[in-house]
Amino acid sequence: MNLSKRSIRYAVAGVIAAALSVTVAHADAIKQTKAPFEDKFRQLEGEDWPTPTDYRNASGAPGYRYWQQKVDYDVAVRLDEDTKTLTGRETITYRNNSPDSLPYLWLLLDQDAKRDSISKMTETVSGDSISLGQVRRIQRFKEWEGGFTIKSVKDASGRPLKFTVVDTLLRIDLPTAVRANGGETKFTIEWSLPLVENKVIGGRSGYECFTGKGDDGNCIYEAAQWFPRLAVYSDYEGWHNKAFLGSGEFTLEFGDYRVALTVPSDHVVSSTGVLQNPAAVLSPAQRDRLAKARTASEPVYVVTPEEAAAAEKGKAKTEKTWVFQASNVRDFGWASSRKFIWDALGVKQEDPKAEHPVVMAMSFFPKEARPLWDAYSTKSIAHTLKVYSDFTFPYPYPVSQSVNGPVGGMEYPMITFNGPRPVKDKKTGALTYTERAKYGLIGVVIHEVGHNYFPMIVNSDERQWTWMDEGLNSFLEFQAEMLWDKNYPARRGEPKDIVDYMVSQDQVPLMTQSDSVIQFGPNGYTKPATALVILRETVMGRELFDRAFKEYANLWRFKRPTPYDFFRTMEESSGIDLDWFWRGWFYSTDHVDISLDKVVKARLDSGDPDVEAGVRRAADAKEPESRTAANNKGPTVVERDPKVRDFYNETDQFTVFDSARKRAKTARAEMTPEELAAQDFKDNFYRFTFRNIGGLVMPVILKMDFVDGTTETVRIPAEIWRKNSKQVTWQYVTGKELKGAELDPLWETADADRGNNVYEGAITPMTLKLPKFPEAPNRMKDANVKVEPGGLGTFPAEEPKKDDAAK
Repeated sequence: MNLSKRSIRYAVAGVIAAALSVTVAHADAIKQTKAPFEDKFRQLEGEDWPTPTDYRNASGAPGYRYWQQKVDYDVAVRLDEDTKTLTGRETITYRNNSPDSLPYLWLLLDQDAKRDSISKMTETVSGDSISLGQVRRIQRFKEWEGGFTIKSVKDASGRPLKFTVVDTLLRIDLPTAVRANGGETKFTIEWSLPLVENKVIGGRSGYECFTGKGDDGNCIYEAAQWFPRLAVYSDYEGWHNKAFLGSGEFTLEFGDYRVALTVPSDHVVSSTGVLQNPAAVLSPAQRDRLAKARTASEPVYVVTPEEAAAAEKGKAKTEKTWVFQASNVRDFGWASSRKFIWDALGVKQEDPKAEHPVVMAMSFFPKEARPLWDAYSTKSIAHTLKVYSDFTFPYPYPVSQSVNGPVGGMEYPMITFNGPRPVKDKKTGALTYTERAKYGLIGVVIHEVGHNYFPMIVNSDERQWTWMDEGLNSFLEFQAEMLWDKNYPARRGEPKDIVDYMVSQDQVPLMTQSDSVIQFGPNGYTKPATALVILRETVMGRELFDRAFKEYANLWRFKRPTPYDFFRTMEESSGIDLDWFWRGWFYSTDHVDISLDKVVKARLDSGDPDVEAGVRRAADAKEPESRTAANNKGPTVVERDPKVRDFYNETDQFTVFDSARKRAKTARAEMTPEELAAQDFKDNFYRFTFRNIGGLVMPVILKMDFVDGTTETVRIPAEIWRKNSKQVTWQYVTGKELKGAELDPLWETADADRGNNVYEGAITPMTLKLPKFPEAPNRMKDANVKVEPGGLGTFPAEEPKKDDAAK
């Protein structure tokens, strides 16, 4: 007989399973509908997820009838530096690709959060103190209304259109509905918007003036959500006309932009799009430097520090108009200041399918941002473009910019606003930066530039699902940070760093609407980023995850995905059922806490009664003596009276008799080769009992340390919990002797309590009995003692009784 060790293990498992199958099946049939365990693996498809349609199919891809609207803008706006006000006129061309005719249009006025807005009226307070910033905002809003002034709305022929402002929304009623499947309408809006002082009011837009001691009094202006923009009309929601409350950002329609920005003539402008009239706004030297930067190996100053310093010495009385063109973008942002230094670097895209083989990475910053920004901003852009493109698709736009100003971190197509700066040394007055500022700048640039991929290109709905842009982007930010420096002090992504939040009380599921999210940062950014890190590194593996993630990004590039499209694509591409993962990480507030409660070392009954008696005798010897017997004083009856002692007092309960030996010999003679191989199997059966305390089912990563100094780590899939999500026992067979065991040894599952992960206690022994094998020796059954009247019992020499042998 030539059986491998693996085949013997399978044979043993098969024999045991056969013996237990009837009992297990019967028990499952009874408990099936009355089990006290929650089914963590029930399918989300058809229960929690929307039914697939022709617009969004069951695989997570856009359906064959998928549609979305197109909105083009032609905008002219002027910045009045004295009043800090924007005055503009925009002509909007709206193309209705939906199957519905639209009798009215909704637009967003996100900056219209005035004193009586839902956002302001529903602000709550807590505690018994108030900050200086809160007092300043209250004072400001008492004397200042802010928000848009809509001067007129007219159709293409110049006729006024009826419009209604509803909180931060604008509805335009049309005389004739825009017909379905390709109908168009064009209209013009004239408006004005006072910019806010960002350090007082806050927000995603505004200005910052340098008015401290030794400062020049000049300002930086950043314009975001600065013009009336079309709201989304989608297949899954219709009009997205939920008011802007502050947290839920926005989702918009893609289109083409032509924007003319009129600013003081000594200003430098950074903007979404490509500059169309460089000869009108840049000097010949600046245009030459910009051209050289395209092929340079290091960032090149387009506007030098010296030129910016010269501009700051006075304020121009004249104006210039900067014209920018942008195609297929969903929004438009810009910044303007005479303080700006401008550097640039051409970034080569390695993908031959890239629409733009070279992308211009550019940074705009005041002298107060040096030397930090010179060193890191533009290079951080270049690094971001490479990493994100590797995970998704080539960057599809010609430029990517980082601007230092009043907004600490915000993104718009091709342009980002980022905050960290150096600080002045109190003794020397020189500008220097801390390690925190350095990594803060690199991290915020990666994050905000990364938002160009999610959600500026993969156009998710930020007002509904924060995690779809912040979470996915924070996941990729973590990847980029780790590829910048393996010791990068990343704040979001490492599983161990999410534990405190996961066990906290005040939290809501990730699928909560953005404005209702509690603990916005941990919920919208850190938890989903960590979940995806665990999904990539621990659950799916990099190869399957990366392929599926790239497929999702490319399927929904320049389209509008929902969470269900993401979930379905990740499963469809990888071939892994992840409903349990989405349910735990995205639909619940459970946390990970798996404990290793018990370890049992089992062996197979050898069938040899002498061997089995020795095993039982050795185990008995390890048990402590009865405390009652030990504490009794004086001799027992058996000890002081020899006449009451017989054969049973001279032997122990483990004594083996010939009858047991003969039964074992007969049983072995009747065994099949497979049963003989199973009986002779000598490996140890280790049974580990795991308990799910936190509620979130996860793979069980078990590291085993053996007496011979070796270790082995086994990754048990999460499906181990499918029959019982509370407690399970798992078996591992090895010829080695186990010394100790540990769960999640590399801290990769965000396990909240590592105190119950390590098992170094006593390992409970057990003997497993195979069917058809003889019973273990039993003196009460096997002994046949002949007792003479008045004498001690003696072990008989004759064969055991027939009925005993028959047993």
